[in-house]
Amino acid sequence: MNYREALAWLYATQRFGIKLGLENIERLLHSLSIDFARLNLGSARASRAVSGASPETIPFRIIHVAGTNGKGSVCAMIDAVARAAGHRTGLFTSPHLISFRERIRVNGREISEDEVAYGLSKIRVRIRDWDPHPTFFEITTALALQHFQKTRCEILLLETGMGGRLDATNAVQSSVSVITPIDFDHEKWLGHSIAEIAKEKAGIVKPRTPVVSAPQRPEAEAIIRQRAEECDAPLQFVNEPWTKTKIALHGEHQKMNAAVAIAAIKAVTIQVSDDAVASGLWSVEWPARFQAWNDRIVIDGAHNPAGARILAQTWREQFGNERATILLALLRDKNAAEIVQALSAIGTKFVLPQIRSERALPPNELAQIISSATPSFPYSTTPSVAEAISSAQRTGGRILITGSLHFAGEALAFLRGEPNALEECAQ
Repeated sequence: MNYREALAWLYATQRFGIKLGLENIERLLHSLSIDFARLNLGSARASRAVSGASPETIPFRIIHVAGTNGKGSVCAMIDAVARAAGHRTGLFTSPHLISFRERIRVNGREISEDEVAYGLSKIRVRIRDWDPHPTFFEITTALALQHFQKTRCEILLLETGMGGRLDATNAVQSSVSVITPIDFDHEKWLGHSIAEIAKEKAGIVKPRTPVVSAPQRPEAEAIIRQRAEECDAPLQFVNEPWTKTKIALHGEHQKMNAAVAIAAIKAVTIQVSDDAVASGLWSVEWPARFQAWNDRIVIDGAHNPAGARILAQTWREQFGNERATILLALLRDKNAAEIVQALSAIGTKFVLPQIRSERALPPNELAQIISSATPSFPYSTTPSVAEAISSAQRTGGRILITGSLHFAGEALAFLRGEPNALEECAQ
């Protein structure tokens, strides 16, 4: 398969849905001959065999990050600092914004189209007759680990896709488990209370493996402490924000993300100088996280109520009482009413475009939620992202594009004049 044929095949596996569990990914990693001793991967039995190893004895540092918000920012910061210190890094994150290749990076460079095609072709042959068939995320995780092994990465940064305990990335024996703030999201799969969600997120904690956590709600903190105690895992809560050097990402919350990132680096004894820390944090890039596209447009993928509240806080930090025209698009499984309520405090009007995701909440349904959650707050609908951005630009004032990373990616693609994620595999 060439790159576009490979992506078309991969996207077709989305019909298998979301299936949380480790059996398929463990089988897939074994089938691909991922070097268990080298990356400390494998079956539950193999993982238990290495789980007692101290960070100093593990040849590769594997930093596993779970949580509700801030996972990607923490991963990006660790990656930037480690690269500034001269380490060879492999970064696996999700979802992508414009190109699938964004999910898998070595030393800051996206995986090539040829490597994607080669890796997916290899995987396709191996799993052709499997039942159950691996999911989109399981295949993507295997592709990333295969690429990181091939390119001899020293430090792997793995962001969970959903939850943690049964997430495909949890088939890896980590060197440190990192947990960012836990809040409500993906309740259909993770549970309807903070305690239930925290139990899933804390499932990344491994026996005798260090744990670094951001400040948590009391019920989440209790679950993390309990899990760490059960696993005899050293636990550190990071309670003070990073203030020693400047951070390229906007918002006070990013100072806490930076403190968590630096604590994780120290927990696995990665050698970095103060200069590398300063350089990495000042150079880190993470698109669609309060990204200033220009003097008027800000893009932020705040896709749950907690993220929307943080976005509103960051907006006030940057712009005071100035309000924005808010271009908003959400997925069906999100708590739209709470997101709308949080964002209405910094907006003058909602513009609701139709986005290309099959999981999108239709603009007319979102409009009904706005009418109920914030009566009399003005809104309009548009048939496309392009029309929404163009109309907002004609009105003057600041523009905030938010509500979904899928939407953020489609908006960025339009602003850059590039194909978006769906067009990428259709060309």
